[in-house]
Amino acid sequence: MYYVYIVQCADETLYTGIATDVERRLEEHNNSEKGAKYTRVRRPVMLVYSEALPDRSSALKREYAIKKKMNRKEKLQLIKSRLHAP
Repeated sequence: MYYVYIVQCADETLYTGIATDVERRLEEHNNSEKGAKYTRVRRPVMLVYSEALPDRSSALKREYAIKKKMNRKEKLQLIKSRLHAP
């Protein structure tokens, strides 16, 4: 199982990535040199969205769709819709 996730950085920008273990990856973004270069200078980061996908290929495609095809407003709507889902 792979996950696409979005974190909100301290400067309120959004970062999208994939991981097999979101909690571990969040820990890396906040406390390790293994965190993405983008997030290392924008700590702390907070998980605001995650979505499970069956395999790496699906996760990479979804990450691309979120990262490259959605603008900030659309990403915030995606996050909001997940918060209000039953």
